Amino acid sequence: MRATTIHAPFDIRLSEVPDPVIEKPTDAVVKIVAGCICGSDLWPYRGENKITPGSRIGHEYVGIVQEVGADVRTVRPGDFVVTPFVASDGTCPNCLAGMQSACQNLVGIGSDQADGGQGEFAKVPWADGTLVATPEVPDDALVPSLLTLSDVMGTGWHAARSARVKAGDTVVVVGDGAVGLCGVLAASRMGAERVVALSRHESRQEIARQFGATHIIAERGDDAKAAVLELTSGVGADAVLECVGTDQSFSTAFDVARPGSTVGFVGVPHGVELPLRRMFRTNVGLAGGMAPARQYLPELMADVLSGAINPGLVFDSELPLEDVAEGYKMMHERRAIKVLLRP
Repeated sequence: MRATTIHAPFDIRLSEVPDPVIEKPTDAVVKIVAGCICGSDLWPYRGENKITPGSRIGHEYVGIVQEVGADVRTVRPGDFVVTPFVASDGTCPNCLAGMQSACQNLVGIGSDQADGGQGEFAKVPWADGTLVATPEVPDDALVPSLLTLSDVMGTGWHAARSARVKAGDTVVVVGDGAVGLCGVLAASRMGAERVVALSRHESRQEIARQFGATHIIAERGDDAKAAVLELTSGVGADAVLECVGTDQSFSTAFDVARPGSTVGFVGVPHGVELPLRRMFRTNVGLAGGMAPARQYLPELMADVLSGAINPGLVFDSELPLEDVAEGYKMMHERRAIKVLLRP
């Protein structure tokens, strides 16, 4: 079978790899219908994260179950399933507390123990605790939105939940990538009165508006802070969603947060120094981290299937799997928000 592999910075290839097989009674094999490239895949692509040459990459996909191990009970061959970006057993104390991303038997999708999602087939460990099936095989038009539930929609939702967004709030979203845009959608869905998207790119601004953004601020740094304070009569935002992970994005998030509010962060931190004295002085909290996408999947899947939300709009490019290297270039060069791949 064919699958995407990474060999060095900026060296993405479509390679022939062994077909996946059931190895444990808790495994399943899924035929991938659609996968995609994540913003976090760009960290190793750019050489900012460690690379194991020749390793599989990609952690978001949906597909059709082909085979299951003897102990699998919740899915069966023929089911259309969403695969969260980490596999969890569903039975450990952390999973039972709704924190599957900290499962005591966690397996990262796209790791040595679980095939990446940018390929034709994948073996999924802990199938019962990980995979979520739709009631029936969905119309193809729903596939992009269902695919976002494997990561970016659940991650944007986690940012809003962590920031304690509630009805009537003014919410600022830092970051206009797919996660930030899904954060806009989450805040709007949770009843925020004003949702402010920080974005300098017209195409992303348009999606933010479709997702419920009431205000767009194109400035950065001190100018962004001034714009938010002007909008909020000098008070700041009731909740802030940090969806990037850089020191600048964290600094902006704390700059625009009103005293007593919470910054919900889901951007993978790189070189971040927290302003602890300011946090102490203003009682601005920080919550979030790696999203438990599996916890949010049933609720968000119901919203997608009912038509209440359409997060698949974040996919502004679709490519065949053989063009995966071009997809990485497009996202690296910011010519695409998020690239969907069809095997």
